Amino acid sequence: MLELITDWSPLARGVIALLLAFIGTLMIGNKVILKLISMKLGQPVRSKEEVNELFDLHGKKAGTPTMGGVMILATLFIAVLLSGDLSNPYIHITLFVLFALGLLGFKDDYAKISEGNSKGVSSKFKLVWQFGVALIATLAILYTQNMCGCGSNGEVEGVFAGGLTQHKPWDLYIPGFDLSVPMSWFAIPFGVVVIIGASNAVNLTDGLDGLASGCTITTCLSYTLIAVTGGYIGIADVASSELAVLTLAMTGAVAGFLWFNAYPARVFMGDTGSLAIGGAIGVIALATKQELLLVVIGLVFVIEAMSVMAQVFYFKYTKKKYGAGRRLLKCAPIHHHFELSGWKETQVITRFWIISGLCAGLGLAILFI
Repeated sequence: MLELITDWSPLARGVIALLLAFIGTLMIGNKVILKLISMKLGQPVRSKEEVNELFDLHGKKAGTPTMGGVMILATLFIAVLLSGDLSNPYIHITLFVLFALGLLGFKDDYAKISEGNSKGVSSKFKLVWQFGVALIATLAILYTQNMCGCGSNGEVEGVFAGGLTQHKPWDLYIPGFDLSVPMSWFAIPFGVVVIIGASNAVNLTDGLDGLASGCTITTCLSYTLIAVTGGYIGIADVASSELAVLTLAMTGAVAGFLWFNAYPARVFMGDTGSLAIGGAIGVIALATKQELLLVVIGLVFVIEAMSVMAQVFYFKYTKKKYGAGRRLLKCAPIHHHFELSGWKETQVITRFWIISGLCAGLGLAILFI
């Protein structure tokens, strides 16, 4: 039966993976939540002294079980192992990143719970781990693209390859203009930044019930279409089409998790899920040669990350200039700013989902129209 399934198209097998992951997550969800509660793996929140007004809004969430990302990763892995082509190198790379960053997230979540605060592992440790994982993944992707993405003359190989004959694996594709920019060895640090940036951006977005989950679904569905078609229109190598199985499996797993994570959340994905999911999205963007398009499709993630960077920069700048730090936003990431501005949590979540869906559509329009 498994041999028969692997002969089907990536899209057909992706639908199977989606159903397996979604149903599997629903089946184990309650049991995992009860297990997390029994193990007292509750989410710590920042104290009233740290965030006075925000504590009034989120203090009641303290103790909600976290590390729910384990159910996402478990069902995702099973779905991909049953439905995917396990000889495909892109599947190996993405599963490696999911496991490695999931392990980092698990360590971070456990540190927060055991220490009873929201600090977790040190930023230095987290960054070094992410850098190592991202570097290995980037080198593996570039090697794979060199092996199966271009012929000896540098032309893209694909069933309908023809328009982007100068698009080489180490080039940066510019969506909407049908051209590529040579990057040479700069492709390596660029790829590392994409993976680390995506991982941390999803992690920062995971601050409200269901927010990161909903935005992840729209992003994954967009990259499903990109993966299925990219190799056959000459943008990426045909082997990357197999990632449609993984993006749909992730969609199913996250949708099943959202069933329990929707407001009011019964469980949080924690860093276990968010760091892994974000890193995987970065890998998929690199493998499909749509790194720049990720800025559009994943604009909510980008804005969340940029809001934190802007807040930190502005605070340090004003502290140096005026002697006392000032805040650009009421609280960062930006979803908390809107909460403190009077929006209800459900309003923030729904409106950010709407923006995410519109950005996904815009990104696809830029690429295909």
